[in-house]
Amino acid sequence: MRHLSLVGDVSILLPLILSLIVIFSPHTGVVSFQIIPRRQELILRTDATRSSAIATTTTTATRLITTSTTSSKSSFLSLSSNNDDNDSASHPYEYDLAVIGAGPVGVQAAIAAASQILSSSDSDSDSGNPSKNRKMKVVLIDAPRASGKLMNEETNEDLSIGGPTGLFSKALRDTAKRIQVSALRGMGLREDSVWNEIVSSCAELASFNARDIKRQLEYAGVTLVEGYAKFDDNSDRGSHHLVISNEDDDGKTTTTTTTISTDKILIATGSRPFRPSGIPFDGVRVFDSDSINGLNYLPKSVVITGSGIVAIEFAKIFSNLGCDDVTLLIRDNSPKNALMKIGLDKDIAATLVADLIRSGIKIERGCEVGTIEVPSSSAMASATAANAYNNQNRIVPLKISLKAKGGGSDRRLSSVHEIKCDAYVAAVGRLPNTNNLNLEAAGIEVDEYGGIAVDNLFRANGVKDRNVYGAGDVLGRPFLASTGVAQGVAAVKNMFPPSNPLGNDTSAIVSACDPNDESCALEDDLLSQAAGVNPTTLTANPFAFPVGIWSSPEAAYFGLSTKQAEILGIDAGEGIALYAECLRGLVFSPNGLLKLVFQKSTGRIVGVHICGDDACELIHYGMELVKNRRTITDVANSLYSAVTFHEMYRIAAISCMDPKAARKSRAAVGRALTERRRNSSKQ
Repeated sequence: MRHLSLVGDVSILLPLILSLIVIFSPHTGVVSFQIIPRRQELILRTDATRSSAIATTTTTATRLITTSTTSSKSSFLSLSSNNDDNDSASHPYEYDLAVIGAGPVGVQAAIAAASQILSSSDSDSDSGNPSKNRKMKVVLIDAPRASGKLMNEETNEDLSIGGPTGLFSKALRDTAKRIQVSALRGMGLREDSVWNEIVSSCAELASFNARDIKRQLEYAGVTLVEGYAKFDDNSDRGSHHLVISNEDDDGKTTTTTTTISTDKILIATGSRPFRPSGIPFDGVRVFDSDSINGLNYLPKSVVITGSGIVAIEFAKIFSNLGCDDVTLLIRDNSPKNALMKIGLDKDIAATLVADLIRSGIKIERGCEVGTIEVPSSSAMASATAANAYNNQNRIVPLKISLKAKGGGSDRRLSSVHEIKCDAYVAAVGRLPNTNNLNLEAAGIEVDEYGGIAVDNLFRANGVKDRNVYGAGDVLGRPFLASTGVAQGVAAVKNMFPPSNPLGNDTSAIVSACDPNDESCALEDDLLSQAAGVNPTTLTANPFAFPVGIWSSPEAAYFGLSTKQAEILGIDAGEGIALYAECLRGLVFSPNGLLKLVFQKSTGRIVGVHICGDDACELIHYGMELVKNRRTITDVANSLYSAVTFHEMYRIAAISCMDPKAARKSRAAVGRALTERRRNSSKQ
């Protein structure tokens, strides 16, 4: 039940009373305190505890408008439109904002917009008319089966709403920690029963998130519509109209369409996996990094192409799930160098590679897939019949031929030339998911990969009315949910800026730099811009966002590596703390390290790099150290709670001050850890 507090003049009560009458009327369709006559119908999804309601999309919708004759009595933040040619408080469209795509970017942007209050133009007040405030009317359009295909087929529930692209892999990773596959196999359970247990656990975790997202949307008053949206071909309607095609239960697009009109549009449809040519993707045996969500069996052998974050995550996931044979195919001759190319520090990259090898994961270097031979349907049918007769779970393997990177034929004879496996996954990058939006009808400019070209306000280039915005993966790199959400919220603020914006004042930044040090001045400039999420500078700024890799162990970093510092002309040093050097790490999780990169002249910390348990959590404290220009002396003199991973920050800071003694300490700890592993393997 929602509690409302009314402050101000009694005139506020009148529309509230009227709206309450409307809410309890059985003859009208009501969504978020709106009187909506039924005309053109769309499926409106609510949370799982409520049945589907029917909402209309009509320009005659009556809206709840809270009126106050004294602006100072309003408890809401007044907003105005960013479109000089159109007063958003009195525009002729059904919605103030339509958001296409219900991933984390679209959901958070829609909620941020729905929480705002629009005010009429100042001209109304000047003419003697009272100013009017009202909540924004926001519609969120979601195509569930286009969202990584993460569906609960039994209940037809969209499990991906509001979740990042890697939601399935995160759920699978967590499940692998909680379910011991070897123990289930030891109990004599069939392989399909083991996999059903895993999938049910993943679905439960994803369902928790989906239901919470729907609750947030309902509470915010966002209208949620299922269907595929694209811009209207009718040129007379400009960029303010969207055509929505509904879906059948089987996920096929029908011919039933509805057109809605809106003042602003935010495109947040995310990205899709890049599919190399010549690979027979079928979503059954051969997968990309999205279609792997539809895996319906537990493979005993997996081959994964890729050397980036997603490939490493899936390699460790399948290994932890008891997959006997996991192979990574990378084009680079050095897996460490491949990881350094995506931004990892050299020691973090080496730690991850060492863990992959220690986990039994094979790495084939300098190669790529030549051909994949998928078993015939008759061969698979025979295997299925044999499995049923012998109570086994034998899968006819794929045959993958390997070739040298670039397609050359100079692969060494001693190298592996063919691999057999149960499943293949390609995790080789992503592309903006904009190809089915009919962007050309609105005049939207895109790059060679389909990414939307935007200005520094996130407005799409080429649109006559400048009312279309983009955020997240549709803009291209870095393809991270966190940066996408920040862009989405920023885009909403640019569409409807506060009448008295506070702005981003960077004048209070305190520099620890020598004013004559040009390299430090450059670093200060990067830090002062780090709060921005402008796509034109986002990926080039090492201080813009933290990066986390959800492998096992986790890896994360923020700021500069020593190599990046050298490129910027910063004389930098580094200090390392092993997980085994702090009590919690020694007892519970000895594998891993934390590194601080600092400027030698000032002692200021300019980068933090972590590999080990909870690295993706620990990095945020490191991020604050960098942003607040803390020095290694500050950290060394700080007090940290006992038996916590945060103690490594102090150990690393002390290492920066006395590197020779620190190296001896790490060597001693390393020898003890090696002996511990040797003894454990004998038991």
